Amino acid sequence: MEKAVCYVRVSTQEQALQGVSLEAQEERLRAYCTLQNLEIVAFFREEGVSASKPLHTRPEGKKLIEIVSKKQAAHVIALKLDRLFRDAIDALTCTRDWDQRGVSLHLVDMGGQTVNTATAMGRFFFSTMASFAELERNLIAERTTTALRHKKSHGEAYGPTPMGYDRAGDMLEANEEELGLIREMKSRREAGEPLRRIADWLNASGAPTKKGGRWYASTVSYVLQNALYS
Repeated sequence: MEKAVCYVRVSTQEQALQGVSLEAQEERLRAYCTLQNLEIVAFFREEGVSASKPLHTRPEGKKLIEIVSKKQAAHVIALKLDRLFRDAIDALTCTRDWDQRGVSLHLVDMGGQTVNTATAMGRFFFSTMASFAELERNLIAERTTTALRHKKSHGEAYGPTPMGYDRAGDMLEANEEELGLIREMKSRREAGEPLRRIADWLNASGAPTKKGGRWYASTVSYVLQNALYS
């Protein structure tokens, strides 16, 4: 029996909204390995991790790559492409390295079909799907950016209530006291004052952040870069 490693992943949002289960994925992968006469030497379960993170930066993903690099398995098994990758470059770079090591990637359920990169046709389908997966991600990001820009320009509420405004139903109402602070922050920054010094000034004046915490250089930068204030 050839050795295989299996990988399952869910994000917190998927668990809450879609009921995606690690157990359901694991059951499918174990059944597939039995059918293909593959011995599972390791099973990696990634819980609460977004697919936007490259595989090698995830705790369990890093372990998977290490095992493959040591040639302790010849097959990597996942349910779908988006369990492992969402970025085309990450997907193609990683699988190219696996190909050179003689390691095959198996995607058990891609629209009801199995994809195996051990074959030329399998590699072709994988490359095509990786490109479409990244396209989908980029389109979602564009739509989200456009929607946020529209909400900001029309004074509509979006996400956490931003500094300088209070929420009134679905709309944002100006908080003149906070907007005054923001104007002073912008003025100081335009005069060349470092972000750290602006944060120190805000803390010394007793002005809290929108969440009631302390100011840091990163917090000041986040507020000043918000297009809502432009």
